Amino acid sequence: MNATVNALANTSETMTADLQKEINLLKVDLEQKDLLVQQLSEELFRLVKGNTAFLPNAEDHEHHSEEMRCLAEKLAMVENQLVMSQAIIQNRDREALELRHTIQEMSDRNRMLEEVVQELPNIYRAKFAERIVPIKQKIEALQKENRQLHIELQSLSFRLSGRTRRPTTQQRLELPRVIPALG
Repeated sequence: MNATVNALANTSETMTADLQKEINLLKVDLEQKDLLVQQLSEELFRLVKGNTAFLPNAEDHEHHSEEMRCLAEKLAMVENQLVMSQAIIQNRDREALELRHTIQEMSDRNRMLEEVVQELPNIYRAKFAERIVPIKQKIEALQKENRQLHIELQSLSFRLSGRTRRPTTQQRLELPRVIPALG
C-alpha cells in the first residue's frame, strides 16, 4: 500500500514538474512576442513620426489590423492555456498534499499496528498464565486427593492382609467411603 501511495506521489510530482516546464516555455514565448510587438511599435512610430510618406494606406492599415487581431487572438489563446495550466497545477498540488496527508496517516497507523503486533506475545503469555492458574490448582487438588486415596488403599490392603491370616468364621470387609470431588 505504501508503494502505491509513493508511486502516486511520484507520478503527481512528475506531472507537476512537466506542467511547470510547459508553463515556463509558454511564458518565454509570450515574453518574446510582447517584445517583438513593442519593437515593431517603436520602429513604426519612429518611421512614421515625421514622414507622411510612411503613413499607412488603407490596405496596409487593414493588413496590420489583421495581423494585430491575429496576434491578439494568439495572445488570448496563450493566456487561456496559461490559466488552464495554472488550474491544473493547483489541482495537482492539492492532490499531492492530500496524498502526503494520506501517506502520513497510513504511516502512523502502520507504526501503531507494528507496536500492537510486537506486544501480542506478551499479552498472550499473560492471558495464558491467568487461565492456567485454576487448572494448576485443580491438578494439585486432584494429586492431593489421589495421594490420600492411595494412602487409604494401602491402609485397607494392610488391614485386609491381616484379617486373611486369622481364620474367622465371618469376615466382613470394611471399605472406606469415598466422596467424589465436585467440579
